[in-house]
Amino acid sequence: MKPTRPGVLVGIFLVFAILTWGLLKPLYSDLPTVPWTAIPTVLLLAIGEFYSGWMTRARIERKPDTKPVEPLAVARLAALAKASAYGGAIFGGIFAGFTLYTVELLEQEVPRRDFFITGGSLLVCVLLICSALYLEHCCKVPKDSADDDR
Repeated sequence: MKPTRPGVLVGIFLVFAILTWGLLKPLYSDLPTVPWTAIPTVLLLAIGEFYSGWMTRARIERKPDTKPVEPLAVARLAALAKASAYGGAIFGGIFAGFTLYTVELLEQEVPRRDFFITGGSLLVCVLLICSALYLEHCCKVPKDSADDDR
């Protein structure tokens, strides 16, 4: 499995942001208000992935008081990280499109509420992407110092 390329994530993010912004022009008044529940949910995912990366890295490097990690568990964590990075880019783009659309309507109460909720959701999606990339980085097998001497 190859590492996730940040440029691809940025491209996905931009495509979904533009599509969402464009689709909201005719549809925004028919949509229900944006729920706030995405913010704590995605924030917990980001914190969990960051912590998993931190602990996995310590276990891979065999730091004191850690037990070795199973290779299959590391592969699963790497797959989770890759999926979370792409999911964060998609949903971050959607929230960015909402935020861009509602920034023009801040004088109205409901769009102002949607602006703050989608802006917060966008920020936690960016945190999720960063945490996912960190977890993926932590799942790499470190280079052995004995291999460098050859």
